[in-house]
Amino acid sequence: MNDLNTPLSTTTIAAAEDVLGVRYTETERAFMLDNLAGQIALAQRRREIRLPHDLAPATRFDPRLPGFVMPVPASPKSNEGDTQSLRIPNDAASICFAPVTQLSAWIRHRHISAERLAGLYLDRIARFGPTLECIATATSDLAMTQARRADALLAAGTYLGPLHGIPWGCKDLLDSSGVVTGWGAEPFAERVPATDATVVQRLTAAGAVLVAKLTLGALAYGDVWYGGVTRNPWNLNEGSSGSSAGSGSATAAGLVAFSLGTETLGSIVAPSLRCGTTGLRPTFGRVPRTGAMPLCWTLDKIGPMCRSVADTALVLAAINGGDPADSCSIDAPFAFDAAASVAALRLGYYPADFAEAGVNDLDRAMLDHASALGLTLVELSRPTLPYDSLMNVLFAEAAASFEHLTLDDTDDSLTWQEPGSWPNTFRKARFLSAVDHIQLDRLRRRVMQDMDRAFEGVDAMIGPCLAGPMLIITNFTGHPSLVLRCGFRQSTTRKPLSLAEARLDQGQDSTGATFTVPHAISLYGRLFDESTILRIGLALETRLDVARHRPPIEA
Repeated sequence: MNDLNTPLSTTTIAAAEDVLGVRYTETERAFMLDNLAGQIALAQRRREIRLPHDLAPATRFDPRLPGFVMPVPASPKSNEGDTQSLRIPNDAASICFAPVTQLSAWIRHRHISAERLAGLYLDRIARFGPTLECIATATSDLAMTQARRADALLAAGTYLGPLHGIPWGCKDLLDSSGVVTGWGAEPFAERVPATDATVVQRLTAAGAVLVAKLTLGALAYGDVWYGGVTRNPWNLNEGSSGSSAGSGSATAAGLVAFSLGTETLGSIVAPSLRCGTTGLRPTFGRVPRTGAMPLCWTLDKIGPMCRSVADTALVLAAINGGDPADSCSIDAPFAFDAAASVAALRLGYYPADFAEAGVNDLDRAMLDHASALGLTLVELSRPTLPYDSLMNVLFAEAAASFEHLTLDDTDDSLTWQEPGSWPNTFRKARFLSAVDHIQLDRLRRRVMQDMDRAFEGVDAMIGPCLAGPMLIITNFTGHPSLVLRCGFRQSTTRKPLSLAEARLDQGQDSTGATFTVPHAISLYGRLFDESTILRIGLALETRLDVARHRPPIEA
């Protein structure tokens, strides 16, 4: 990498003026040339210091504006005992596709053992994992040890909660002690951490049983990893999107009861949309990232990916809470009242987003479904701002996190090598302006202020998953999002996810066979108010009754 080693001249400076949008005089160019080399030398000296990958920046992001008041959730209530059948299905697949709320009831009342349940999921992992290319590592021995412990505790009268004995899958950028955690990327394929990530520790303490590490697109982008391309179980000809590719694929295919994903910009939303999972991206800072691969310190978030709305609430409750080891962690309460009515809530939406290209009748129908539930729909409008410009923050942080791959020229070892892939993105980011970066941070605060005002008149918002700027806006402001299946449509094989155009593009091919695939809608909540979008999501899920449909991989 030699972008700072090019010989300097007034001609070089003049050539940069078109990009900068300014015009300097010959005298001004000469002044810069006189001492610009010293500025470059400082950057080169800093490069000589290899910073530890887990070293966070001194500047931290906090989504809370002055005057923010933390929501106080109602007492948690669950309808598990009222609605869940204790009858065990005869076939293994029906057991494995049951929601966590149902599995939890079976475990608690000892209608099925944790050991047997883990075995059923491990059988599905062995059967369908190679086809879907969604399993980085099957943790069979660990799973059976944890399952037997769960059974022993229950036999002794100790019940750890609703995740006791529940098999789950972990995105392979979250550390698990003694188990390869390769981040989907060739340079790290043999990386074995010595400790568990904080969220893994919390799920273990809650009694959950880890059956697999799940694939991700290399370094948390896309669905291409060092073992292949993770597949969408609804259409094996296409990838499952990314970067929580394995979490979406394995959960949708019933290989795990639930999984954890991460999102920087769409990495929970995109695979949930494509695979039909229910993904919850929590408020930035709510879930600690200690032991997670850092991609973008001011954007990364960890959240559950499940097959029902209620399941995401159970998982979030288990992983919620501050951690001093994560400088951006925020301690916030969480509780979910599954029985609370949504009839008095105000649901905002941006008509312009529903008029975007790619929006379909399933998206628009969700407004009618929300209204039928008694929600008051409120039309919103937003300022015209260059929201997509914020993408340069992501590019700069990601390039800084993996600078050594660029400087050491080891980025060539990554399988995915295209204009929109990480290696090229990291190289291009070296030419971003530091001054512009500061101005983008100021723009980000302006967007935070605008969103704060927008939420003054509504309790939550609804919108298409990828149409319009809400994906960018809410990831940069830190607001939570819930993605839930809203129906099925016909689709040809879609192109891979890409950030090449400075936006999350999940294009669709125009020719070829069609497949029946799930579609999804997004709900957005106030900061640390996941409980409201979960209530609305549960009401919509119950009305639509589409979450129970399974992908056709067993045909």
